[in-house]
Amino acid sequence: MTPQDQEAMWRNRFIAMNLLRIGATVGVLASLVLWQSDIFVEGGSIVGFPLALIFLVVSFWGPKWLARRWREPPTP
Repeated sequence: MTPQDQEAMWRNRFIAMNLLRIGATVGVLASLVLWQSDIFVEGGSIVGFPLALIFLVVSFWGPKWLARRWREPPTP
């Protein structure tokens, strides 16, 4: 692997980790809006609360999972 390829790989991994965090944060906010407001469903929906918790867990532990996955050598 050339240095340019390796640099591109690490840049892409950094971008992927940050997009995961940003996406999960947007998911938390959208879930809270679903739960507490009338924007998506009249009177709100209880489904928004568990979704918000799931997205919150993903926003914290998703990047750690990706880093651990990338650290292990691939299986043949």
